[in-house]
Amino acid sequence: MSFPASAIQPLLLDFVAHFARTTPDKVAVHDLAADRRLTYAQLDDAIDRAATVLTGLLGTPQGARVAVLSRNSADMLVLHFACVRSGAIFVPLNWRLAAAEITFMLRDCEPSLIVLEPRFAELVEDRTIPRLVFDDSASGFAARLAAAPPPARPRQGAAVAADTPITLLYSSGTTGKPKGVIVTQMNAFAGALNLALGTKCSPDCVFLCDMPMFHTAGLFAAARVPLLMGGRVLISQKFEAQVTYERLADPALGITHYFSVTQMAMMMRQLPNFDGRRLARLTAYITGGAPNPEAHILRWLDDGVMMVNGWGMSEICSAVAQPVGDIDRIRAHPSAVGLPHLTVEMKLVDANGREVGVGEPGEIWVRGANVTPGYWRRPELNETAFRDGWFRTGDVAVRDADGFYSIIDRIKDMFISGGENVYPAEIEAVIVELPQVGDVAVVGIPDAQWGEVGCAFVVVAPGATLDVPTLEQHCRSRLAKFKVPKRFEIVDSLPRTPSGKVQKHLLRPK
Repeated sequence: MSFPASAIQPLLLDFVAHFARTTPDKVAVHDLAADRRLTYAQLDDAIDRAATVLTGLLGTPQGARVAVLSRNSADMLVLHFACVRSGAIFVPLNWRLAAAEITFMLRDCEPSLIVLEPRFAELVEDRTIPRLVFDDSASGFAARLAAAPPPARPRQGAAVAADTPITLLYSSGTTGKPKGVIVTQMNAFAGALNLALGTKCSPDCVFLCDMPMFHTAGLFAAARVPLLMGGRVLISQKFEAQVTYERLADPALGITHYFSVTQMAMMMRQLPNFDGRRLARLTAYITGGAPNPEAHILRWLDDGVMMVNGWGMSEICSAVAQPVGDIDRIRAHPSAVGLPHLTVEMKLVDANGREVGVGEPGEIWVRGANVTPGYWRRPELNETAFRDGWFRTGDVAVRDADGFYSIIDRIKDMFISGGENVYPAEIEAVIVELPQVGDVAVVGIPDAQWGEVGCAFVVVAPGATLDVPTLEQHCRSRLAKFKVPKRFEIVDSLPRTPSGKVQKHLLRPK
């Protein structure tokens, strides 16, 4: 069967250009650190000028990688969309890493240009890569934008082929070397559309983005979603528990939506002046990145905050989420990550690739317009990550009779004790029921009798006291004997990636 040429032409999905025509004077971006506001018309103009600058620097931007080392800013967002319009590939890097780790990623993606804040210049050991700096110098990013010719009007934005890579997101590397996840034009659009529908986003929505933009939750969930709908994004350089809490509660800012990892939500609850009722005005507070225990979610719901659990990853953006606004269904499935989004097809399979039934644990396989086509220059990973068009996520979940999915754990985190499969996330959810617990991680450690047993690393909440006997007694009352950790360690903190995931490989004995 053949299709007309028009059916395979590049797609015009430039929503910034669209709203620059329909609501030009509406504020699209508010950079909180710089107190800088950009209307849709100003944002559109800045993106066009930045695309012109990239073309001048790169010659032929199509497919060229533009690496970025910067804290969240309006300029970083402008550069992202400029890469899309010019054909370059945006590669935001984790500035919290060491120079050697940055060097690995730069060698992997081979950028034609690196754009950075001056404070991160020493992280780039390779001095041969051309640089553009986010500063106020005459040759800096802002000055080049101001000097670039204004775009011709009227215009419709950029039409980009659906399978064109627009971004490389490097994984957080919790188990080894980071890998570049390819995000195409269609992946980004489908992911944002899924979240917009799933979180009741509208042109009146106001998102706070303080998740780092080198992470899918920052760049694609918190920043792109409101702009897709003609709303507003407030950009913060970073998360600070007290500052974020006050911003979410501030009626003058009018924030309606907030994404964070579970740990960030826990840190806010531990503030001495915390009152969850001040955040009850939010349309949705979406958590992900790590399991959000039932007890924790219920505390927020009891405060009147529409906290909804979700699940996704760089490879698929968001895949499922609780139904925002349906408090009865959320309370009926408080530990679930929810229902699949519009473009997401999911199934749970056993070790042999056979689908499992309701209530049976299985690995999540996903396919849809939101799913990455693969990893950058990693054919061996692509060979194992995909099967028959399905992406194998490595996460284990169960599906209940109502269709709600609940994450059990990562396959790699599961351990076997006395022949029984043990999922650390289940144990962690029980331990965090204790209000004295600020943070927890459970890993499997070798044991001469049982093969492996659990070891729980527990951080005590600020101002609380907690001892090992209390932890042991609570676990024995809530868990089967083989699941109860054989060792408990009270620690000051847990090693986490910038996206909030616990680096469990650092906790396991060497």
